[in-house]
Amino acid sequence: MGGTYTLVIALSEPATIEVGALGEHAFPAGWYAYTGSAFGPGGFSRVDRHRELARDEREVRHWHVDYLLGHPAASVETAVLTEGENVECAVASALPSAGIVGFGASDCDCQSHLAYANDRRTLLAAVERAHG
Repeated sequence: MGGTYTLVIALSEPATIEVGALGEHAFPAGWYAYTGSAFGPGGFSRVDRHRELARDEREVRHWHVDYLLGHPAASVETAVLTEGENVECAVASALPSAGIVGFGASDCDCQSHLAYANDRRTLLAAVERAHG
């Protein structure tokens, strides 16, 4: 089974990260939420792949979020899932922007699929409402 997911990511220190074709971006320390979809044959196993990359158990980067997750200061705190529904763009646009245009949004008209907040509780509550 697949659907839409949002990874809640902790970045323990500021980082400047090369994000594939998007180039180099400064990421302040804090909390990030990346929203994606997983409708392929593996479904939500994509979330497991992201977790493995964040734990340095994988090296290959396929998606923009992989560059953030590949940084040593990044870790996946949790994932919020909506099974069987393609609400990726609706969820992403309901969250506060991280200001990186095009991040995770190369196949849609959204500005970005990456959100940012200083506070974990605030961001997680927004993610849960958006998936509501």
